[in-house]
Amino acid sequence: MKYGFWIFMFIVDLLIPLLMLVFGWVLLKKPPKQINGIYGYRTARSMKNMDTWNFAHAYCGKLWSKIGGLMFPISMILMLFLKDKDSDTIGLWGGILIAIQTLVLIIAIFPVEHALKKNFDKDGNRIK
Repeated sequence: MKYGFWIFMFIVDLLIPLLMLVFGWVLLKKPPKQINGIYGYRTARSMKNMDTWNFAHAYCGKLWSKIGGLMFPISMILMLFLKDKDSDTIGLWGGILIAIQTLVLIIAIFPVEHALKKNFDKDGNRIK
């Protein structure tokens, strides 16, 4: 029973890094062709025009790919240390790991917005 829960938590704890890797690649290589409110990196700044839209997707795609590439092996190694622990310990540390991953995912918005602000004015025109 203990190993079943560990396997479940192992898979769950790799989902966020894996999704960041996959969606990072998608945003970088196959970004949405049109500005839309359904799919893509959607913030007020990124949706000003196609230039800001494409810039945001390229930047976010690179960032998520790097972060996901770092978090995936780190998460895997951390979960391997929990393999022989009791279910409470696995659940606690697995949950903490998911919380940290979620926080990193949310914090990744700030560098993208900063890069947009640095490269575009408030109307979405490139700063020379």
